[in-house]
Amino acid sequence: MKQSPVLTEKQVKQLLSSTKMTRHSTRNRLIVILSYYVGLRACEICSLTVGDVLDGEGNIKDTVILKSHQTKGNKSNSVYLSDTVKDEIRKYFSEYSYLVTLKQSSLLQSQKGGGFSSMTIQHLFKKLYKSIGLDDCSSHSGRRTMITQLAEKGVSVRVIQELARHSDLSTTQRYIDVSVDKLKNAVSLVSF
Repeated sequence: MKQSPVLTEKQVKQLLSSTKMTRHSTRNRLIVILSYYVGLRACEICSLTVGDVLDGEGNIKDTVILKSHQTKGNKSNSVYLSDTVKDEIRKYFSEYSYLVTLKQSSLLQSQKGGGFSSMTIQHLFKKLYKSIGLDDCSSHSGRRTMITQLAEKGVSVRVIQELARHSDLSTTQRYIDVSVDKLKNAVSLVSF
């Protein structure tokens, strides 16, 4: 089974920049952020509600609880939002302020005012990738890139497994990309 490619830092920046050229740039940027910075799957991104990310006082939560119907494995899970992600959500709500009071509404609104489907999110990613010449990427590239980047920065595979919400450690290990450059860099670390 062919895995989605892992993007370089430069390619992720190009992808984020490409959202500026879209009609709903703030919304589309948030969709990319949720994939690359949180590791959400397309089905999880489209299932988020306003109430999932905002508490009762209208503050952005540090932890989002995905209910069983929102996840791939039908098990509720926690996802953690960094300050960077929370800033992006704030920017989104500053543009789409009417959503703040609609707790049950889809967080990410389509042009027609409803939520997205998983397929629509996947198509949006394909369109964004194509705009920067990355035709072989998919909506899962963000998830793989996040997991690989955490591994490269020395985060424990067990911690990554929890963040990725994988029940089996071997699944997490399959997500981590290994390239010739990474192998060469690893060997160069050995010294006596």
